[in-house]
Amino acid sequence: MKRVTGIGGIFFKARDPAALIEWYRKHLGIDVQAWGGAAFTWSDQSGKPVGGTTIWSVGDGEAFAPSTSPFMVNIQGDGKGPAW
Repeated sequence: MKRVTGIGGIFFKARDPAALIEWYRKHLGIDVQAWGGAAFTWSDQSGKPVGGTTIWSVGDGEAFAPSTSPFMVNIQGDGKGPAW
């Protein structure tokens, strides 16, 4: 990857994922799907999609293992070259 183009995903660990998901749904209006997250389509200032998506998700953190971090942020690249 030669250049970072945006945030690909933001993932939070929660002791009670269902309760935290409901809080975000109720207070911030995030349209949380059955899989535990939402996909935000990138758009320009006029609202026109520009070809990217950021995933937001809450879970129990199993996907982070062996890390004990309470969150994970994935970057998205331009697809030119290796990811690392």
